[in-house]
Amino acid sequence: MIPATFEYVRPTTVEEAAQILRNAAGDDVKLLAGGQSLLPLLRLRLAYPAALIDIGRIDELRGVRDEPDHVYIAAMTTHDEVVKSAVVQEQCPLVALATAQVADPAVRHRGTFGGSMAHADPAGDLPAVALALDMTFVVLSADGTREIPAAEFFVDYLETALEPGEILLGAKVPKLGPGWGFHYEKFHRTAQAWAIVGVAAAVKRDNGTISEGRIALTNMGTVPVRAFAAERRLPGVPITNGYGELREAVSVAAEGTDPPTDLHGRPDYRRHLAVVLTERAVRQAAV
Repeated sequence: MIPATFEYVRPTTVEEAAQILRNAAGDDVKLLAGGQSLLPLLRLRLAYPAALIDIGRIDELRGVRDEPDHVYIAAMTTHDEVVKSAVVQEQCPLVALATAQVADPAVRHRGTFGGSMAHADPAGDLPAVALALDMTFVVLSADGTREIPAAEFFVDYLETALEPGEILLGAKVPKLGPGWGFHYEKFHRTAQAWAIVGVAAAVKRDNGTISEGRIALTNMGTVPVRAFAAERRLPGVPITNGYGELREAVSVAAEGTDPPTDLHGRPDYRRHLAVVLTERAVRQAAV
């Protein structure tokens, strides 16, 4: 199909983009990043904004920075750039592991880190990772900047805490330090498909046992969810020869979730998958 008509603007600084957003108050305006989610919606006329602000030429929205206590990933950094970043691989490998499973190479070369977060699809791979790692999102408006914890960023299906007129600048990914292991386990029909269920796991190892665990689930509700019930059971579980204890600990991984029903599975099927995949993810992370 042919998209509806819209005004097209291409700013070169974030301040210019923020001012355009402020001037467009009351109008339906969309930010164009990689376009991998927005352009299909435009073609199908499921979205028909009055204006499109292309932020693709704003250099300050790209790149990865190694800060003292966190890694900063700018919003317009492509998935491929995130995966290949030596800083990301060393300091926050869970981000690299999950990003490498986003769609296919063509999408990863165009799609952006911030675009995936702002789109807030609960079946997307990165929102759950943001939750598991307690990322903090940095946003800008014409009034200044503010920070939003990942736990507060994802509000509902395809809805975030971003206010009208705000632009996602990037995310701060905390450095968890030595002793942590990571894994992202994803179940899907084909390599390019959305996750039917996904699990982002971070596990801290201490003297042969798990001392702390973080587990976040993909596509188990309208937003990514933390499996707190399973996390509380993980401390003390042996890393080797503790499969029985681990299986018991993660048996409550789906507790409190509200998975969708669609062509790919019913809620009970997804709850079963969440438990199975959580066991796999935690086991791999603890190795």
